[in-house]
Amino acid sequence: MNAQAWLEEVLAQFRSRKQQCERSLAQVADEQLFETVGDIPLCLAAQMKHLGGNHRSRWRDFLTSDGEKRDRDRDGEFIVEGETPASIRAVWNEGWRITFETLESLTIDDLDKTITIRGEPQSVATAVTRNLTHLAYHTGQIVSLARHFAGDDWQTLSIRRGESEAHNQKMRERYGDWWNKTG
Repeated sequence: MNAQAWLEEVLAQFRSRKQQCERSLAQVADEQLFETVGDIPLCLAAQMKHLGGNHRSRWRDFLTSDGEKRDRDRDGEFIVEGETPASIRAVWNEGWRITFETLESLTIDDLDKTITIRGEPQSVATAVTRNLTHLAYHTGQIVSLARHFAGDDWQTLSIRRGESEAHNQKMRERYGDWWNKTG
């Protein structure tokens, strides 16, 4: 895979993780954004606020300043008392806006540059990959919590249980006999 294709794939993966989160969040009521499960103090709103804050810090002035901005309150990202669904969504949307503006502006030449996060030097490619991994971790948490709160009303984000073979057959029909070539 060439560098341009890698940049495009990374951008597609960030978009896909955002879509997974938002499709999950759309299945819960606003008040459920603030509910916790058992003694685990984490809720959907805190996950959203944390990702929004992380994105704002990491991606703002990505190539020219440390990824841990002085105005970031990481610990405060997990506190949602006094927040509203609208305030949480505002942090979420701002973080994503900055993320996509930055990712869309990266060039092949940027990949070999060195940036810092908390003073630690790393290549742009490494920083992008680390942030995508962090995002995937929290995406899983958001999907799991939303699925819990949606209960029996949950609409799966992937192939429904029991429908794998039908899906594979549809893919074989669409793309030829790929199963025998790859399996």
